[in-house]
Amino acid sequence: MEDIQNKTLDVVIIGSGPAGLTAALYAARADLNPIIFEGPEPGGQLMQTTDVENYPGYPEGVMGPKMMEDFREQAKRFGADCRYGYVTNIEFDKRPYKVTVDEETTLYAKSIIISTGASAKWLDLPSEQRLRGKGVSACATCDGAFFRNQHVIIVGGGDTAMEEATFLTKFASKVTVIHRRDELRASKAMQTRAFNNDKIEFMWDSELQEVLGEKVVEGVKIYNNKTEEVTTLDDVTGVFIAIGHKPNTDLFKGVLTMDDVGYIQTKGQSTETDLPGIFASGDAMDPIYRQAVTAAGTGCRAALDAERYLAENEIDEEALAQEHWK
Repeated sequence: MEDIQNKTLDVVIIGSGPAGLTAALYAARADLNPIIFEGPEPGGQLMQTTDVENYPGYPEGVMGPKMMEDFREQAKRFGADCRYGYVTNIEFDKRPYKVTVDEETTLYAKSIIISTGASAKWLDLPSEQRLRGKGVSACATCDGAFFRNQHVIIVGGGDTAMEEATFLTKFASKVTVIHRRDELRASKAMQTRAFNNDKIEFMWDSELQEVLGEKVVEGVKIYNNKTEEVTTLDDVTGVFIAIGHKPNTDLFKGVLTMDDVGYIQTKGQSTETDLPGIFASGDAMDPIYRQAVTAAGTGCRAALDAERYLAENEIDEEALAQEHWK
């Protein structure tokens, strides 16, 4: 990346899911010449999604990777510079911010948009990983409609698991909750809602041992950690993992304010963080909705916030960069 070594840029975007690519589109149309580093998972979580049916503009649905490619091409059309690269360090004590990519390329950013997303927590079973996107999912809102009149299981015992179990009953004929303890961690209200739903059943003190099937889910094996018995549910066609998400924000720990889980906190309705010129968007700052369309919306807001910030804060980048290089 010799062409950007020691260059000072208006906008650097970290992460290339719906939030990052939407931010790149808006920043490019504002003539801010953004550069977007796509990180270790170009395209974000949607690269693991087969069919997306709930994003406006795709009436017939679209494959997740195809949608991300459409996002990327639209941003590039207006001049966004999309690059494979992993931001490994940022020096937050001076402006413009010194950014290191792949531990070797150095550049300077007047503003930074964080769009690093969040990763679903998985059980790390080989069968689970093999069938991700083929009946195994971490998003009931995204994929529940594919399982109309079918038996699905959901793994977890917190609020998210109970909310998604209840949501799945809109489509599935039966939802079995697999929980490793004998009581839920979810709030009383969420528990009551789940217990009162005739379509939801519970397997207590149990863990998912294996997902059956080679190309699609054809059943599951459930291990009871008290009796040590294994039960096979051969009519299950969908597996939903709801044991939480981890925001990809380790790079910003100790610098930006986060909640207990690691989601970046922003100011009011804006995408502003604690530091001037640094903005957060997408799942890195959204622990609630976690949808492609809401992530794209925050990417738009972050780009507009960055544009306004740059207009209101003239930065003598050459002088500041020279100060860095001393």
